[in-house]
Amino acid sequence: MSQPSTPPFDLCPGHHESMTAKTIIPKGSMKRKVGEPSTDAASVQHLRPGMVLLKGFVKPEDQIGMVRMCRQLGKGPGGFYRPSYKNGAKLNLWMMKEPGSTSRSYGPTRPFDGAQAPTIPDAFKMIAQTANSTANEFPRINPDVCIVNYYTNSGKLGLHQDKDESESSLTKGLPFISISIGDTAEFLFGNTRDKDQATKINLESGGVLILGGESRLLFHGVSRVKTDTAPSWLKEETGIRPGRINLTFRRY
Repeated sequence: MSQPSTPPFDLCPGHHESMTAKTIIPKGSMKRKVGEPSTDAASVQHLRPGMVLLKGFVKPEDQIGMVRMCRQLGKGPGGFYRPSYKNGAKLNLWMMKEPGSTSRSYGPTRPFDGAQAPTIPDAFKMIAQTANSTANEFPRINPDVCIVNYYTNSGKLGLHQDKDESESSLTKGLPFISISIGDTAEFLFGNTRDKDQATKINLESGGVLILGGESRLLFHGVSRVKTDTAPSWLKEETGIRPGRINLTFRRY
């Protein structure tokens, strides 16, 4: 079913700074390699077997670059769209898929409009892979799928399992790597879909959450996005809308 034609969604409306798709590091930034973790606040927290949180992992200049790149890709062909439930109701988020596989869920074109999905930027992959190595608990992966979700401050996502990947990927417990940018998300996780039994943590800008192994099929979701919690420098440099960007990397 086709979706109504709408103007491209702009993550940073009214922000006219010239952008480039060649690099994730803004001009004049500190001379550290792309994907190198921040040395200011990065910490590793093992929340449960197969679940690791790297707080403050993505350094500020990489966060700025990721916002700019997501804005550029999101406004182009195959960019952001509002997904729908089966009953036609819209989710409280905008989505963009950047696939490299030919699966039904992650095919190279979108079924509702035939648009070609954008390619995952190599710089994005490098950050995800460096985080995976830093966690030192999971098999190394070369991501071929990246899902970018933008949550408004009223955005949320119910408890669910991520299991669209291949049987081989799920059986091996290959991790998915989730990067948060912007406002803080209240994140829920648990062994069932019962939100009253779920554990709650905050995912702040620059944090990376990795789930694999025995936690790969953990139920998880976002109960709310906390207003005005994004770093001031991120808002000033990018003009990002209030809300949160979440980039999830997987191996199909």
